[in-house]
Amino acid sequence: MNRPRSGPREVLVEQAVGLLYRPLLLAALVVWYRGHNAPGGGFIAGLLAVAATASYALAFGGRAARARLPLAPERLAALGVAFGALAGLPAVCLGRPFLTHLGGELALGPLALPWSTVMLFDLGVMLCVWGGLAALVLALGRKS
Repeated sequence: MNRPRSGPREVLVEQAVGLLYRPLLLAALVVWYRGHNAPGGGFIAGLLAVAATASYALAFGGRAARARLPLAPERLAALGVAFGALAGLPAVCLGRPFLTHLGGELALGPLALPWSTVMLFDLGVMLCVWGGLAALVLALGRKS
């Protein structure tokens, strides 16, 4: 990969961040999934995801980090807000108050995976934290 940098390259940092980027995002997904039944969830998952983005930005620059995001940071945050709002609609459709928890189990052959509208809300929180803080980190990187 040919990455233009203004200063000297830190090869060990680049290698470490290159190896840790995807595991950090996977850890974020694990924390997000278990968060609706245990401590954790969207906020901590978003912090893990932005840690991956910030590390990548420090090692390879803001442009490279922005390119690794699934959407522009602002759009990622907006999508998170939309998911958070969407999580409340199933309850309203059933005549219950907005954001009332609904859940059950999804049978996938011999597996039964729990699901919940809280999961959608936590996904929204994760995306909102990731997008908002990634925008901040990348903007701070441009100022320095």
